[in-house]
Amino acid sequence: MRYLASPLVYPHVVGLLIGTIFFAFSLTPSLLPRPILIQGILSGLSFSAGYGLGSVLLWLWSYLQLPSPHLRWARAIQLVASVLCLIFVLHFAWQAAEWQNALRGMMGLELLTDSQPFYLGLIVALVFLLMLAVARLFKWALHALAVRWQHYIPPRISYLTSFVVVLLLFWSVIDGVLINSLMRTANNSFKQLDALIDDHLPRPTAAYQTGSQASLMSWEELGRQGRRFVAGGPGEAGLHAFFGQETAAPVRVYVGLASAETPQQRAELALQELKRSGGFERSLLLLITPTGTGWIDASSIDTLEYLHRGDVASVAVQYSYLNSPLTMMTNQAYGEETARAVFSRIYGYWRELPRESRPRLYLSGISLGSLNSDRSFDLFDIIDDPFHGALWAGPPFRSNTWRRVTAQRDADSPAWLPSFRGGAVVRFMNQEQGWDHAREDWGSFRLLYLQYASDPVTFFSPGIAWTEPDWMKAPRGPDVSPDLRWFPLVTMLQLGADTMFGIAPKGFGHEYAPEHYIDAWLGLTEPEGWDERSIQRLKALFQAQRN
Repeated sequence: MRYLASPLVYPHVVGLLIGTIFFAFSLTPSLLPRPILIQGILSGLSFSAGYGLGSVLLWLWSYLQLPSPHLRWARAIQLVASVLCLIFVLHFAWQAAEWQNALRGMMGLELLTDSQPFYLGLIVALVFLLMLAVARLFKWALHALAVRWQHYIPPRISYLTSFVVVLLLFWSVIDGVLINSLMRTANNSFKQLDALIDDHLPRPTAAYQTGSQASLMSWEELGRQGRRFVAGGPGEAGLHAFFGQETAAPVRVYVGLASAETPQQRAELALQELKRSGGFERSLLLLITPTGTGWIDASSIDTLEYLHRGDVASVAVQYSYLNSPLTMMTNQAYGEETARAVFSRIYGYWRELPRESRPRLYLSGISLGSLNSDRSFDLFDIIDDPFHGALWAGPPFRSNTWRRVTAQRDADSPAWLPSFRGGAVVRFMNQEQGWDHAREDWGSFRLLYLQYASDPVTFFSPGIAWTEPDWMKAPRGPDVSPDLRWFPLVTMLQLGADTMFGIAPKGFGHEYAPEHYIDAWLGLTEPEGWDERSIQRLKALFQAQRN
């Protein structure tokens, strides 16, 4: 029997077939709609991954010296595989626009009128050619090194050791040169952006305001996000207009990266500024952990200030110039260190105050801020005098408490909205089910997670590459497409793209709506003087601002 002499024909057929399957799967919907450029890159990576998997399988087949098909059968296999690939691509491409529009329609986004298959194909081809060039370069380096070593060691050992060496070499170039250079460039760019001063922002003039002439920090030191935070909010004027009477003036304290050299020094500045501005004289003190750039979701603090009629002090400390995804890849430990330093300093001072006169203390954060807020304290340090609670929105999958509670949830609750031990301490809510759906009474120490089932930041994890997650099983969240299916590796790539580039309006994905913050703060802090009519009036105010 004649066998296929060259492995260059048949392996490409297997790689093409598996790559096409991966490409087709990448067109299926995930949690969020995707722009055409991101879809093209995602599909290109998916096709490359499938093609690479096929090449590896063929190499393994050859390595085990299993028989290859006869040349005549190989050509037949090529023909059948090509037809199957074409049918597969046409079937999924025909439905791709429909899937995306169904997802966009569910979220109230404008529907697509053109699927742009030409641009999609072009992007996929460019991505695949780039990945193929890298693979060929790797193969060339591997073979060149192995040939040299075969003078001293057996061929198979030479290829094995060469593979390890070339892999380490490529990784050191990618991680040590390419990624580090990109990170330095990104950090410098974000740092310059942080220094930009928006002329339309009003500079603080009242003595109690951070960044004023009386403040311990100058207006310039606060950074871009700090200046937005300090200058934002309803303020006395907005509160007076809504309530029709005088209210307390909210205190907002922010410490930027430029304000001090170390996290400990910035934490000390935050405490001293809180004391100077009268923050501990308010009835509620909120310790906010920002995201990577120092950003704070305005909806999370504005709503609280309205609900408590301005009798609120809030404090935040910046720990990075980079956005959250880049921060998690580079200096995640620095964010945790800052959060722990700030909590330790402010909580330590707070617990020494008389219990009958000190403000109620709460924690909050969204995204990376919620993760670092969760890691800012040790339960054994606060158990004898705990703070009052925390509101964590859109927690990343790496959040320790969130992972444990979700894994140990009550058996009758879904992974996207767990119930944990009847809700006596920890509760979850989303855009349709509030905090009050619990069997047990809520104690004095309260943790509340606000999360949407369509939030990829919360529900992405590397393990999705090989295991279907529980949140995809029935019943699904109200904002998750019924057409979403799990595919090995491809679904992980889809959710990764959703995490960084997905599109979502307020109330979906990682965009948390003010009305849901209002519901969350009502349950967590129980402000006085609010009936259903006044709550709806407040929600209407934020809805009008959004429109």
